[in-house]
Amino acid sequence: MKLMRVGTAGAERPALLDETGVLRDLSGLVPDIDGALLADDGTLARLRAAAASGELPPLDAAGLRTGPPLARIGKIVCIGLNYHDHARETGATPPEEPILFMKAPDTVVGPEDTVLVPRGSVKTDWEVELAVVIGRRARYLEGDAQALAAVAGYAVAHDVSERAFQIERGGQWDKGKNCETFNPLGPWLVTADEVPDPQALGLRLWVNGDLKQDGTTAEQIFPVAEVVRYVSQFMTLHPGDIINTGTPAGVAMGHPDPKPYLRPGDIVELEIDGLGRQRQQLKGA
Repeated sequence: MKLMRVGTAGAERPALLDETGVLRDLSGLVPDIDGALLADDGTLARLRAAAASGELPPLDAAGLRTGPPLARIGKIVCIGLNYHDHARETGATPPEEPILFMKAPDTVVGPEDTVLVPRGSVKTDWEVELAVVIGRRARYLEGDAQALAAVAGYAVAHDVSERAFQIERGGQWDKGKNCETFNPLGPWLVTADEVPDPQALGLRLWVNGDLKQDGTTAEQIFPVAEVVRYVSQFMTLHPGDIINTGTPAGVAMGHPDPKPYLRPGDIVELEIDGLGRQRQQLKGA
């Protein structure tokens, strides 16, 4: 299933994009798309049956905002330097273990919402990422099978980053990762049954129409199953938590000087195979 949330910010309603591309209203069956729904196999089965039967009422998508596909996100765990090609372009040694950092849930916006360049920013960067959405409580997982069983689905994430804040201002990476609007998510939460191999997905990102990132999850240093298993050794994952799994080569930081960091007025578009497409215009905060 391709689960969605549509409507004005803070008042989104649950929806589903059916196999024919028609937007369908789920508000008569569930109050929202959140961790509680993802952990409820019975309700998910009813949604699948309703979608297959064609009984869900259609929604007119014209002029309707697409919000983040997940409400009440618990936490966002991010993996740094998780692509071989990205490590090479930045001159970094591939890590021996996954690098973990956190993003606050309030950084999440819809896939076509405005992204704000922070005040004082000179190095706002782009990063297309595969987001893993957790659907089961997970702690001390053992092996790939347990890890993938904890995954409810996948989505496109834009891990916007301010590199000067992240790297040059001391402390941890959080200052460059948690600015408002720095995690557009969606358009869909695609359930795991529609993604048979998360290591075979193409990721692409354009800035002002120029292709900047063109990678594949096959380049991940730590694949999805290992990332989920690893994170569960250090913290408990709950339904509705997200793991952003890193970005491939092509970020602004990896370009030769002068590096083409983002500025107000720029347009960023990004997509992942089967998971949909985003488009954001940047404005000053």
